[in-house]
Amino acid sequence: MSRLKNIYFMFFLSLLACRQSQKPVEEKQGLSLMPEAPAWGALWQQRAAEYRALSYQAYNTARLSLDQLLKEPSSLPLAVVTDIDETVLDNSPYYVHQAQNKGNYSDSSWVSWTKQVACDSVPGAPSFFRYAASKGVTVFYISNRIREDEQQTVENLRKFDFPNSDKEHLMLLADSSSKETRRGKVAEKFKIIMLLGDNLGDFSAIFNNYSMDDRRAWTEKNRLEFGRSFIVLPNHMYGNWEEAFYHGQKPTSFADSNEVLNKLMRSY
Repeated sequence: MSRLKNIYFMFFLSLLACRQSQKPVEEKQGLSLMPEAPAWGALWQQRAAEYRALSYQAYNTARLSLDQLLKEPSSLPLAVVTDIDETVLDNSPYYVHQAQNKGNYSDSSWVSWTKQVACDSVPGAPSFFRYAASKGVTVFYISNRIREDEQQTVENLRKFDFPNSDKEHLMLLADSSSKETRRGKVAEKFKIIMLLGDNLGDFSAIFNNYSMDDRRAWTEKNRLEFGRSFIVLPNHMYGNWEEAFYHGQKPTSFADSNEVLNKLMRSY
């Protein structure tokens, strides 16, 4: 074989070897979001200065709005209604613990957590509610914590000197997760001038467990109330926003959740 032919032959062999060494392109694998994702949100809640800034922003806005709302005449005594979890008390350690143990929410694990009375307060919350009380406003705590949480919830609220932290002003989960009936009971004797929460269902029943499109449309319709009579706190760990992703069909496994969630995410 001539020298030139030998060079061509060696070049051909190198190309063939290169092609054989190339691996086939693999399809993108879905992200494993559940049960790990809530822990990522909890880490942000525990450590990010931006979380504290957003919470202070919410409560500073609430105070400014309250001052304006107090100028409006009322024949009834005034009240503010607030959610508890991720609105006034921080449960991020629970969601870290559950994710580390590959678990989801359960009543038994939740009560085990609340019995420790170890929730921190949400930044800005204690001072705002004490300010509202100083202006003669009664605070009602409407929460979907279960009945077994009652005593430890009162203790945890009192730990941070929240006003009206007693069983009379605490309205826990009863027959329905909707808070509309409980808000109605408060409204029988008080004028509710402000609602605070981390979930849109804390403000109106129109936001309860509906589709993503409906929740977005109703948010647009009520956009002028946010920052005025509706004060929203950030929560990246859980909420009806996630339930809306499943179109009312609760997933039976983390694999089912991941399949749905991966289809919803935008990439490129």
